[in-house]
Amino acid sequence: MDEQQPLTVAIIPARGGSKQVPRKNLQRVGGVPLVERAVRAAAAASGIDLVVVSTDDDEIAAVATAAGARVIRRPAELAGDTATSESAILHALDDLEAQGERVEIVAFLQATSPFIPSDPLAAAVEEIRADRADSVFAAHETYGFLWREDADGAAVAINHEAAHRPRRQDREPHHLETGAFYVFRADGFRESRHRFFGRVRIAAVPEWTAIEIDDADQLRVARALATLHEVPERIPVRAVVTDFDGVHTDDTAIIDADGGERVRVSREDGMGVALLRRAGVPLLILSTEVNPVVRARADKLRVPVLHGIDDKETALRKWARENDVPLADIAYLGNDVNDLPALRIVGWPVAVANAHPLVIEEARVVLRRRGGEGAVRELIERVLSS
Repeated sequence: MDEQQPLTVAIIPARGGSKQVPRKNLQRVGGVPLVERAVRAAAAASGIDLVVVSTDDDEIAAVATAAGARVIRRPAELAGDTATSESAILHALDDLEAQGERVEIVAFLQATSPFIPSDPLAAAVEEIRADRADSVFAAHETYGFLWREDADGAAVAINHEAAHRPRRQDREPHHLETGAFYVFRADGFRESRHRFFGRVRIAAVPEWTAIEIDDADQLRVARALATLHEVPERIPVRAVVTDFDGVHTDDTAIIDADGGERVRVSREDGMGVALLRRAGVPLLILSTEVNPVVRARADKLRVPVLHGIDDKETALRKWARENDVPLADIAYLGNDVNDLPALRIVGWPVAVANAHPLVIEEARVVLRRRGGEGAVRELIERVLSS
């Protein structure tokens, strides 16, 4: 029998509890739960053979499994506020070895770092594998002048002389640890019980990736960064669901003397819907609006509509079940806060360019076009290009 080959394993500790941000590891950045983002980053890094999520939480376990990770259930005593990441990693190593796996290299990823770069992670693995280091960690260059306060509150310079202020180009950079990933030899970690040992090297990463989410403000910043740095042109889904007002329309209405409403729509959107229909991709209009104009427009487009719906999440779940489409394979296009429950359950939450700020925060994709000005067509073209 062949001896089990040693593995490079990515281990992602992700417990269910969190004080500052409830259910933090399941919060979405760029429309994707944090734990899933970490799994994807590890899976995309060459040299990693297995991705493992260590958790005490059923929902996190389900998300991790769906993303392709192996789940190791962590006991409660290793999942409290005082439990260390090191204890979770040691437990995972013990569990893997009990399953007959030989772990040579560990890549420890933190799900609270939403922008883990896969290429530097792969390079860090190669540093260990090529025997150039025993431990490698993610850090970014900084030329900042650091200070601390002494016992009396006086400022004391740390990495420079206060009286000497050389230009940036005349200074050597320091490196700031990001917390995104640490790669090390499994045997050395077992012996030292610490992530830094032996020959330690730095894996340089872009500064914008360095954010760690510990509070609600950092979560909002991360979501804003995602809309700037993550702009997928293709949206590979099996179905499209859209709101109506502010999506198919420009969110204005003309009211006549009898109280009737007229809205403005885009012919361009109409052509896009026709192309989607011909491609056999289901589309649903899901709206809280009760005005007959919604059904009239849906009839014109020859697509099904559910309007006068207050609970969009329940209606969307029911429609997805009836049409045998996983929520992960649905793009939902919205513009306002009543769309948030539906946006939070689909794989591809999408916002029009002029959407409410809370909708933009939740979106995986923010379109270039505004509602009523070709936003539906833009989404459809990205879907069809996939």
